[in-house]
Amino acid sequence: MFPVKPPQSEQELLDYSRSIAGKTLAELATLAGSKAPQNLLHAKGWTGQLIEYFLGTTAGTKSVPDFKHLNIELKTIPIDAAGKPKETTYVCIAPLINQLQLQWQDSIVYHKLKKVLWVPVQADPTIPVPKRRIGTAVLWSPSVAQEHILRRDWEEHMEKISFGLVETITAHQGIYLQIRPKAANSKALTTAIGSNGTIIQTLPRGFYLRTQFTEQVLEQSYLVSERKLI
Repeated sequence: MFPVKPPQSEQELLDYSRSIAGKTLAELATLAGSKAPQNLLHAKGWTGQLIEYFLGTTAGTKSVPDFKHLNIELKTIPIDAAGKPKETTYVCIAPLINQLQLQWQDSIVYHKLKKVLWVPVQADPTIPVPKRRIGTAVLWSPSVAQEHILRRDWEEHMEKISFGLVETITAHQGIYLQIRPKAANSKALTTAIGSNGTIIQTLPRGFYLRTQFTEQVLEQSYLVSERKLI
């Protein structure tokens, strides 16, 4: 049986991740006492939750790194048959009010991306969900150049939000980091600053990493480690 207690060190976390590398989702689900769904249409987030269980995450729904005591974030990343990310990676909710004095080093984005354990998972539609395998995890921190671009993207987004221009932000803006609406439906509104300085109701926004960036992260990480994803 796999350990589910919170890892007490980076090495222990890596050991946990290695213990599930190569296993199918069905195998992990069985070990967890459940069953892998045949599709993820009505099981959004199931894969990530399963991996969180076996790696012993501690943050829950709090806006802190998943392994708070280690300052490490966990990101499960679905990959296609070529090993490339299939979708953008959600980072956190974007603050839409009371952020005038917020600095990059104090932001949730900075703390979430300071150190990340990336866990690739097969997501090729030709592979049934239960037979999809977990890849080899990599522990990553942004390079100076990567952080510079992430910071610039974040500052440009936050400047627009501060000036009441949140509704002018599109998913096309940002080199690595984009902002997109994040809500269960069009009625899930939140407060923000409008263009005239008054409070408005708008859809919540989330920060997302572009696939071009996460592809770069995986390529560089596996080139260094000389390991295969799956």
